[in-house]
Order: sequence, then C-alpha cells, then structure tokens
Amino acid sequence: RFASTRDVNLITAMAAPFFSTPFQPYVYQSQEDTVTPFQILGGEAQVVQIMLKPQEKVIAKPGSMCYMSGSIGMENTYTPEQEVGVVQWVLGKSVNSVLLRNTGQTDGFVGIAAPSLARILPMDLAMFGGDILCQPDAFLCSVHDVKVVNSVYQRHRARNIAAAGAEVFLRQRLSGQGLAFITAGGSVVQKNLEVGEVLTIDVSCIAALTPPINFRINYHAAPVRRAVFGGDNVVTATLTGPGIVFIQSLPFHRLSQRIARSVTSPNMRENPRFLVQIGLFLFLAYVVIASSLILTEM
Repeated sequence: RFASTRDVNLITAMAAPFFSTPFQPYVYQSQEDTVTPFQILGGEAQVVQIMLKPQEKVIAKPGSMCYMSGSIGMENTYTPEQEVGVVQWVLGKSVNSVLLRNTGQTDGFVGIAAPSLARILPMDLAMFGGDILCQPDAFLCSVHDVKVVNSVYQRHRARNIAAAGAEVFLRQRLSGQGLAFITAGGSVVQKNLEVGEVLTIDVSCIAALTPPINFRINYHAAPVRRAVFGGDNVVTATLTGPGIVFIQSLPFHRLSQRIARSVTSPNMRENPRFLVQIGLFLFLAYVVIASSLILTEM
C-alpha cells in the first residue's frame, strides 16, 4: 500500500509541468483552410513538396529546386523586396530569386530542398501577426504574400553589443500573410514566452522569433582571452516575453566549424609526419635566425 501511494505521488509529480510554458516540438498549425497543401519529406536534409494550382507560384532561393512536375515553369527573377539590392550583390550574395509557376491546366507540384542538413519549418505568417525575425539565410521558399528583407550588418549598431537589438544577429525579416518555409539545424523546439518571462539562450541557437520579444545581447568571452587560451566566443541573448522563439540544437556554422576542425587539425596518431613537419619547420627557423645573427655581427 505504501509503495502504491509513492508511485501515485511520483506519477503526479512527473505529470505536473516543470516549466511555466514548456518547451515543445514545433508542429505546424494553420487557422486558414485555403493554405496551399504541402508535404515535408525526409528526416535530416528535408524536402518540401508543394502542390500548385494553375497559375499559382512559389518564390524560392536560387539552387533550391529539387524536382517539379511537367507543368511547372521556372525562371530567374529579380524581386526588390527579397534582398537589399546592390549592397548584397557587391558582398557576393545573389540578388535573384527563382520563380516556379504552374502554367498548366491541372494541379502540379514542386520539390524544394534544404541547402544543408537542416529541417524545414513551415511558417503561416498570419498566425504570428504577419511578421517574424529569422537567422540569416533561413528563408527557403514562400507561397502567396510573403516579403523577405535582409538587413545589412551595421557596425555602429553593434558598438554597444550588450544593448544591441535582435536585428544585429537575426538579419532576415519575413512579413505578410502568406506561407513561408525556413530552415533550421538539428532538433527544433518552440518556446512560448509569457509576459515578463525570461530565457537566456545561445544566439546561434535562435532560428526565429516574433518581434514583440525584448532582445538583449550578452558578450562573455574577451578577445584577448580567446586568442591566448582558444575557444569560441560565447554570445548569449536574454529574451523577455511575450512572444514565441524557435530554438535549433545544431546551427549550421557550429556544424561547419566542427567539420573544418576535423579536416584541418591532423591527429598525431594517424599522421606521424605532422611531428616531422614541426621539427623541420623549427630547424629551418633556427637556421634563418642564426644566419641573420652571424651576418649582423660581421
């Protein structure tokens, strides 16, 4: 009897919410019945398959089209609201978008692929007040009324980084009433912040958030300390509700840095020549320094 009572209390404690607003996997929900039907395929590097009625169109990033039905026509187009224009072009970024339109008399489909090992998140902007901030290059494609604006990193806005706004790091803004698809790395969870609720998070783990959230940046690692002892700069953000934040567990730059380190940092057990190369380099440096000292004395 005592054991059963303890088990009941334990189950009750486990059932009680640990957080005031729990973290939960992001599940797409739409309040409209007229949203274009779509299907997300795959587990990691996902593909979104969008069904298009005659004359319906999809705006997508260049190089993201994976497959399409025979009635779909594709063309490159310059959409002024998609980029900031000449500045982005000078910095080496494409200012074009891909327009995919169903020119046939029957329904067609198009498959848009994520550019990396990422998950695709559908965002019905009407559910978020028609406005959401995303990490750079998060936008994948959109249907209907979606405006994408990429802001330029401005140094004067980041001088006082502790008081900088969300636009310093989340430099892509989606607005409108349509359906947008963005990408995020790893597992993605959603956190609904109540009024005054505070959450501290690594800035790189923020995939998107709604503008009502108060955003404050905290810079932790000093550049000199990082140069001497190594490691990465840890930049966190303090978020204060109300609003919604979408959290990614594996940002792309973190994955790319891990791959780069494994490729460029040789393992001494697997590559013993690395020690020989270091010894040869030190010997040559000694010879050069000794020769310069002898020439100076002469």
